[in-house]
Amino acid sequence: MEIDKDKIDDAALALLSMTMDKYRSAWKQLDWSITQSLYEKDYIKNPVNKTKSVVFTEVGEVKTEELFKRLFCKE
Repeated sequence: MEIDKDKIDDAALALLSMTMDKYRSAWKQLDWSITQSLYEKDYIKNPVNKTKSVVFTEVGEVKTEELFKRLFCKE
């Protein structure tokens, strides 16, 4: 499986743009609404804590593998 790094860069840039302000500054992490939505879909455990990481559920781990292959691997 060959990874298309340009697709990953494009996705990261699109996600960063969600928190961009009028000075073209953006947070280096996902917007809270995204992690909350992933939690509500049972892909990650409750993101409300003091750590900077999230823990995937079993459902989320399967989904990430599927999405990574579909979105970021070359045909």
